[in-house]
Amino acid sequence: MATRTTSLDDIVSLAKRRGFVFQSSEIYGGLSGCWDYGPLGSELLRNIKEQWWKAMTYRDDIEGIDAAILMHPRTWEASGHLQNFSDPMVDNKVSKMRYRADTLIEEHIQKLVKKNRTERAEAVQKRLDAAQNPEDYYAIIVEEEIVDPASGTKEWTEVRYFNLMFKTFVGPVEDSSNAVYLRPETAQGIFVNFKNVLDSGRQKVPFGIAQIGKSFRNEINTKYFLFRTREFEQMEMQYFVKPGSHAEWFEQWREARWNWFLNLGMSAESLRLKPHEKLAHYADNAVDIEYLFPFGWGEIEGIHSRTDYDLSRHQEYSGKKMEYVDTVSGERYIPYVIETAVGATRSFMAFLCNAYNVEDVPGEGDKTETRTVLRFHPKLAPIKAAVLPLVKKDGMPEAAGNIYRDLQRFMKVQYDEGAAIGRRYRRQDEIGTPFCITIDGETTSAGTVTVRERDSMTQVRIPADNVRQYLLDKLTL
Repeated sequence: MATRTTSLDDIVSLAKRRGFVFQSSEIYGGLSGCWDYGPLGSELLRNIKEQWWKAMTYRDDIEGIDAAILMHPRTWEASGHLQNFSDPMVDNKVSKMRYRADTLIEEHIQKLVKKNRTERAEAVQKRLDAAQNPEDYYAIIVEEEIVDPASGTKEWTEVRYFNLMFKTFVGPVEDSSNAVYLRPETAQGIFVNFKNVLDSGRQKVPFGIAQIGKSFRNEINTKYFLFRTREFEQMEMQYFVKPGSHAEWFEQWREARWNWFLNLGMSAESLRLKPHEKLAHYADNAVDIEYLFPFGWGEIEGIHSRTDYDLSRHQEYSGKKMEYVDTVSGERYIPYVIETAVGATRSFMAFLCNAYNVEDVPGEGDKTETRTVLRFHPKLAPIKAAVLPLVKKDGMPEAAGNIYRDLQRFMKVQYDEGAAIGRRYRRQDEIGTPFCITIDGETTSAGTVTVRERDSMTQVRIPADNVRQYLLDKLTL
């Protein structure tokens, strides 16, 4: 079978056509950077979150929570988001387009590299790494004569910082005393609940707290479909450890998170680990797991060693003790934190891209056919099985209906009796259904059905009474 190259347009087209993802508010022209998950997309997203939740919380040392989206504004002072969660932005006076200044400079560096001006590229990169304020970014843009991609001009405003948090107000009066923010990450809900979970869960260090939830960032430039959006879902786990043991735990969680993707069918060739060259102010080590999307490499998960920064800051700003007391040794300390932060919606996009294949397969005689297939791991597939009566007579629809209703109590299945059987197979291939159950003449005469496997397209006959157990066994592998 020959596989063809995939473009991002191919993915977006299939996502809408088959009900995975729709543009938000599409009938009104859409809202940039916001997406709705359709019947199949919501099921796929739920399956991804369920697999993460099981991997993280179905164990003794990690508890789950679900913190509120709105938090006391002092939370974001303590975390540094009010002071530091900003991007350097610059506007072009001609096109009126707004850009991240550092991204403009990075793209300029890439152009220098392509022109074999390596020394110049390295010099600009060094200046970019050393940039500390808007004036530094503006000086690079002007001195390098960087042009606007839209208008080709060099007419730039000064660089200014733009905070990415969405601001709103609690209560009827819109003034600064009632200001709150939509959370830009879920981690802070975990940190402020550290003592609550420690006490109520009767945990001891090392232990973790996991959460799945929505986050919001007022991104100026949303791009690449689901990759950078203004509303997204995160799956984060903070693992609290004794200072001095954090390097060992960092390596353990880096390996565990890498293997999670592989165990759910992600191609190892499409993944890479990228250590951070420039660490955030709270971290002493960090690495990203990146996926090779059709547009290039992009982060899908970050593993960070955050030291005791977060708990120390919340202790300082709240006045509440965040210490852990070892009941055996009597030792007191503020735990260090190993964070695993994965985007549920970015993972959705990565698993969708990883699964997508367009293949030339053998057809009738010497002919070849083209089929689009989503090779989802069975645990992630939105539809686990399709029940297909060969024809609409001779008792086949009735037998198919009985099997369908039985399976429906245990898994997400579809019933399809329209069009030729080959066409129905192709429909199920295109949405990633791993198994098709065909009811034919032998079902009514001998009590057997055909089970067709999506990836290999091989078929086996099994007793109709064994269909449910056969699928449950396959789906738990």
